[in-house]
Amino acid sequence: MAAFSLFGWCNAARAAKVEKVAPTFWWAGMQNPELQILLYGEGIASADVSLQAQGVELRDVVKQQNPNYLLLYVDLSEAAPQTFDIVLKQGKKTTTVPYTLRQRTRRGEDIQGFTSADVLYLIMPDRFANGDPANDIVDGMLENKVDRTEQYARHGGDLKGIEQHLDYIADLGVTAIWLNPTQENDMPDGSYHGYAITDYYQIDRRFGTNEEFKQLVDRSHERGLKVVMDMIFNHCGSENYLFKDRPSDDWFNFRSQYVQTSFKTASVQDIHAADYERRIATDGWFTEVMPDLNQRNHHVARYLIQSSIWWIEYAGINGIRQDTHPYADFDFMAQWCREVLEEYPHFNIVGETWLNSNVLVSFWQKDSKLAAPRNSNLPTVMDFPLQALMNSAFDEETTDWAGGLYKLYDYNTQDLVYANPMNLLTFLDNHDTSRFTTREEQAEDLTRYQQALLYLLTTRGIPQLYYGTEILMTGDKADGDGTLRKDFPGGWAGDKTNAFTREGRTALQNQAYDYAKKLLTWRKTNKAVGQGTMKHFSIAKGCYIYERKHEDQSVVVMMNGTSQAQELDLTPYKEILPKAEARDVLSGKTIQLNGKLTLQPRQSLLLEF
Repeated sequence: MAAFSLFGWCNAARAAKVEKVAPTFWWAGMQNPELQILLYGEGIASADVSLQAQGVELRDVVKQQNPNYLLLYVDLSEAAPQTFDIVLKQGKKTTTVPYTLRQRTRRGEDIQGFTSADVLYLIMPDRFANGDPANDIVDGMLENKVDRTEQYARHGGDLKGIEQHLDYIADLGVTAIWLNPTQENDMPDGSYHGYAITDYYQIDRRFGTNEEFKQLVDRSHERGLKVVMDMIFNHCGSENYLFKDRPSDDWFNFRSQYVQTSFKTASVQDIHAADYERRIATDGWFTEVMPDLNQRNHHVARYLIQSSIWWIEYAGINGIRQDTHPYADFDFMAQWCREVLEEYPHFNIVGETWLNSNVLVSFWQKDSKLAAPRNSNLPTVMDFPLQALMNSAFDEETTDWAGGLYKLYDYNTQDLVYANPMNLLTFLDNHDTSRFTTREEQAEDLTRYQQALLYLLTTRGIPQLYYGTEILMTGDKADGDGTLRKDFPGGWAGDKTNAFTREGRTALQNQAYDYAKKLLTWRKTNKAVGQGTMKHFSIAKGCYIYERKHEDQSVVVMMNGTSQAQELDLTPYKEILPKAEARDVLSGKTIQLNGKLTLQPRQSLLLEF
C-alpha cells in the first residue's frame, strides 16, 4: 500500500477500511476554496458522511456506480489550517478519517515559472544515475527486476542519483531540469519511462519518496535550478486503482472499453474533419494498458486539476510539461491551464504538441487567433517542426533559396502564426526522437554540433537540452526507444567511464562539453538572447545573419551554411552592426566590421555589442 494511503481508523465494531484518500492532504487559503476529497474503500458508499471541523463546509457527497467510492466536495472559504475528522457512519459502525489542511508556506506569486531566459535540461530519471541501489527493487511492485542490458527494463536510476549530480548540471550552465514522469508506474513491464501512472499522488518508490522529490526540488533551487515536472492527463496505467476498480465506466473514454486512437490529432483543428475523426483521435486509447481518461466527466476533471496543484504547492515545482496535450479534451485542458495560472500567476506550462506544421502547433498556444474564440490558455507549446528542420539543416549545403540554413530562415519568417514566438519550447531532440547525434559519425562532426547548439541557444524561444547532448550521446529511434534513453556513463557504481568528470570524458566529448558550457554560461548573463527581440536577414551566399536585442544590449549571429569560404558585403547589415568592431564570444577575438567580412566554411560568429 502506498505511503500516503494508510487510512482505516476503526472502532471495536470493525468499521469499514478507507484505503485511499486523494488528495492526501490540502492547504487552507488557496485561491479556489472548493476541494474534492476522493475516498476509496470497500462498500463505503453506504455510509452517512459528516465532518468534525471548524469552518469546513460539506457541500456535496457524490456516490458513484461503484460502491467503493465516495466523492466529498467541501468549501474551505472559512477554514483555517487544522486536522479535522471525516466521519463515515454505517449503522453502528463508524470510521473516522483524519484529514489535514496545512498552512501554506508560500504565496502563489512566489512560484516562478521557466521563461525564455532559461535553458531546460531533460532527464529520464531511470537512466541518469543510481544514487540509492536499495530502492532498485521494491517488494510488492509488479516489475521487480533491474537489467541494464535490456533497453526496455528498469536500470535503477533515481532521484538521489539526480540530486548527487546537481553540481554537474548547474555547472554546465542550464537553469532548469525537466524530469520525465516520476509518479508511480506500478506496471508489469515497461514502467521505466513513467508514462502509465498508477497513483497521481505518489512518487514511484523505485525513484524515491515524496519527501525525497521535494528535497530534490529544494536542493535544485539552492543551486539556481528550476524544476519542471512531467504530467499525463490523457491516460493512466491500467494498474491504477481508478481503472482496476473504477468509480464508474464513464471515468474513461468509450465507457472504459479499449478503442485504439488514430494518433491523428490534426483533426481537432481540421475544419473539414468528420466527427468520427475527431473522436477517435482524442477519445481513443494509446494502448490497451493506457486507459484514456474522460476529462468531460466533472469528477475526473477535478481529480486531475487538484493533483497538479497539489504537486506545485507541496514541492514548489516551477513548471509542468503536459504529455500528449492535444489528445485530451480541449475545454478541460483550457480550464486546467486557467486554474493553475490563477493560483500561480508566474507559473509556466508547456504542452507536448507533436504536430508537423507551425500552423497546427500554433493553434494550441494561449491567445491563438487560429483557435479563436476558443482559447487553450496554454502558455508554451513545443516547436516540433523546428526540431525536424534542425535535424537536417546542419547537414546540408545552404543556397539563397533552399536547403540547410535557408530552412531555418524560411521557417522563422512564418512566426506570425504564433501568439507568442518567445514561448516556444525549442529542442534538437528528446526522449521520443532520435538523438541529434544519431550515429557515431555525426558525433565526430563537431562543427555540425556547434552550429546547431549555437542556433538553438540564440534563436527565439525556450531552449531544451536532452541529457547527454553535451557529451555527444547517440541514439537512433529505429533501434528502439530504449536506445534513445541510454544510461549516462558514470551514473552507476562500476561504470567503466564517468562522463560526469573531465577525466572520464574523451577529448572530443570534452570539446563538446566545453563548447556547451561556454555558451550556456554566457547565455545566463545576456538579456538580449534571454529576453530580446529577433531580427533576421534573408540568406545571402549561403549565410544566415540575425540579431537578438534587448534595450541597449544586442547580439548578432553569423553562420556560414556552406562548405566554401564566403565574402560578405556588410553594407546591408549596418542596422544591426552599431560599431565598427565587436567581440566574438566563441573565439574571444575582436572582429572588424568595416566593408567586407569573410566567413570560413561552416564558420559561425557570435558578436556581442
